[in-house]
Parts: sequence; structure tokens; C-alpha cells
Amino acid sequence: MKKESASAAKKYGNGNDTLASMAPFTQLIVWKTAMALAKEIYAITKMFPKEELYGLTSQLRRACTSILANLAEGCGRFTYADKAHKFVIARGECAEVEALLLFAIEIDLVKIDRCRNAFALIESTGRMLSGLINSSRSH
Repeated sequence: MKKESASAAKKYGNGNDTLASMAPFTQLIVWKTAMALAKEIYAITKMFPKEELYGLTSQLRRACTSILANLAEGCGRFTYADKAHKFVIARGECAEVEALLLFAIEIDLVKIDRCRNAFALIESTGRMLSGLINSSRSH
């Protein structure tokens, strides 16, 4: 385990421990699914050509980490309207990841079979974010 990962595991738990109360978003299934998506996108883009580093690789990585950031930020907001707004942004980032992955397939940077898990994670994350949005808006 890397030093940074070890310190994060110590601070927030390693999945077997109760997570710190300052990070309740990490307990959400949608957070765990979005984290799995981000890891999958990083693995996929690692195979992209170096000339895509500042193009498609960067854009895909920023979009998937933005899902995580907006989900966390939404959980930290006080009003339901503020929460819903951040969850809507995260949902939009899910659509961006899907579109960019489809483009990467279209231009032969990656095969569709390699992306099937990512597409399933996008769909699950988006569905759960839609639920959070609806729940936040109904309050």
C-alpha cells in the first residue's frame, strides 16, 4: 500500500472499520460505485497513446474525478437545493464520461469489450445520482 493510501485508510477506514464522521459520503454505495468507475477510467486511459495525455486522457480523468468531487461536495452542503445542484453536476459528468468513452471507442483508442465494466458503472452511478437528485428535490 502506498504511503498516501495507507494514511487515507487510517483516517477513513479500510472498509472493515467505521468511517470517520467527517466523511459520511464515503459510506454511500453511489460513492463506492463512482470510485470504482474512476479507477476503471484510469486503468483504461493508461493504455491510451501518449499524445492523448493532454487531450482525451486528461478530459476523461477529470470528468470521472469530478463525479467524486461533486458528490462529496453535495453531501457537505447544508440545504437540499445546494445538495441537488451538486448531484446534478455529478450526473452531468457521468454523461460526459460516457460520451468521451464512446468517442475513444469510435477512434479506436480502446475496444468496446474493454469498456463494458465502465459502461455498467456509469449506468449504476448515474441511476443512483438521479435518485439522490430526486430525493434532495423532494424535501
